[in-house]
Amino acid sequence: MTSDLQQLIQQINHKLEEQQFGEAPKTLYDPIDYIMSLGGKRLRPLLVILAYRLFKEDHEKILDQAIAVEVFHNFTLMHDDIMDQAPLRRGKPTVHKKWSENVAILSGDVMLVKAYDLLLGTDTNLKQVIKDFNTCAAGVCEGQQFDMNFEELPTVSEAEYINMIRLKTAVLLGFSLKLGAMLAGAPENASNALYQFGVDIGIGFQLKDDLLDVYADQEKFGKQVGGDIISNKKTYLLLKALELANTQQAEQLRFWINSTSFNPEEKVEVVKSIYNELGIEELTLNKMNDFFEKGFNGLNKISLDEEKKKPLIEFTNYLINREN
Repeated sequence: MTSDLQQLIQQINHKLEEQQFGEAPKTLYDPIDYIMSLGGKRLRPLLVILAYRLFKEDHEKILDQAIAVEVFHNFTLMHDDIMDQAPLRRGKPTVHKKWSENVAILSGDVMLVKAYDLLLGTDTNLKQVIKDFNTCAAGVCEGQQFDMNFEELPTVSEAEYINMIRLKTAVLLGFSLKLGAMLAGAPENASNALYQFGVDIGIGFQLKDDLLDVYADQEKFGKQVGGDIISNKKTYLLLKALELANTQQAEQLRFWINSTSFNPEEKVEVVKSIYNELGIEELTLNKMNDFFEKGFNGLNKISLDEEKKKPLIEFTNYLINREN
């Protein structure tokens, strides 16, 4: 990552550290400070700034709006962790484990309110910004509900899965880019094109995450390889395998999916071998790269100096080439 991007992330983190969410009761506000202190790539606020800087230089003016997206993102994580009964977030106890589910729900609600508060400082396109934020926020909730619905189904189609990750993950990346453009007063067609770029690369990033979970180098990955297989998570890889499997392969997959007592390493090894027989890694790579290519093609059509686009392109390629 370039020094310029690292400097922007430092600005984002400094702005987040300055935030006063509230003082009392501490059991309401301490969990917010806690989850915001756990770190993260700060991808979404950085995209807001990079999109803004395509059109204007004075990005310090829109730091509040940039971090609004990060506060909202962490609000969704806090509530998702409750729904998933996740014990850890970035290697530390989740809020509902450290405090309680009720506290995590209420603290998350305050974070959503704070996100709106930060957005209200917008002096350009305020009504449209809030309207687009509402559409994005509802989409994230729809994606999470689809994801939970999928847990009850034996399988879902490729199109249904792509739509779910579009809503749950990608629309927030799209909104982040569109927000930056709108705050800079960019033309509507450029703002919309940046939104679509964010959605396309967001889908590609999720497919990459699915792929890394099975095929990453354990030392570089930072978490257990094969975790999605062990938990029967309906990733693109599993759904594609269920779609393409012959009778014997399908029986094996169903056996491991339905087993309640098993050796995790054996399960990962068997399921991965079926993926290899079916060429699932290559199919996922192709689908992932299709979305990355679609995104960059859309970005290329925006009438801007190529030098202006360079930081956004470099950061996107940095994320594409990551190994964890």
